[in-house]
Amino acid sequence: MLAVADRHGPAGRSPLLGPSPSRDAEAVTLTTDQVWSALGRASFAVLSHVTPAGAPRSTGVLYAAHDRRLFVVVASDGWKARHIAADGRVSVTVPVRRGGPLSLLFPIPPATVSFPATAVVHEAGSREGARILSAMMHRLPRERLSQSRIIEIRPEGHFVTYGLGVSLTRMRHPGLARARVPVSG
Repeated sequence: MLAVADRHGPAGRSPLLGPSPSRDAEAVTLTTDQVWSALGRASFAVLSHVTPAGAPRSTGVLYAAHDRRLFVVVASDGWKARHIAADGRVSVTVPVRRGGPLSLLFPIPPATVSFPATAVVHEAGSREGARILSAMMHRLPRERLSQSRIIEIRPEGHFVTYGLGVSLTRMRHPGLARARVPVSG
């Protein structure tokens, strides 16, 4: 494996990334509230889990954030509800759009927030499901609620972010673009 200095060559320049950042450059510092704010503005996530047979599975989901948890409405007879209820351990990655109007003209990659979580599957008609629905009714699709289950996702440990709270230029340098932020803080 090449050392960092060798990878950038004698001029300190990577052919793909441009000039390497100064060793004194500051890494991104984010607060828990800033990460939760970004999660609250987004609505799409990749939800990953393991099936009861041990196979990995990932799927895109729409979610609503409320009270430092994410909620996903799924079909009551679907594989997401069955598989996630069997184990309750999931991993989530949320792409966070960045670049404003420029992202319509240029291919600006999203920032990401990833984290492990515990997921609980609630029946829409259960007491807990009804409580969640009453708090979230304005954000969730109403047409399927009677035939749905609600997956409550509780992040644990740390958020791992990439590109959140940094300029596009700094996003090209992984050491400057990533952060590890406690879920509670």
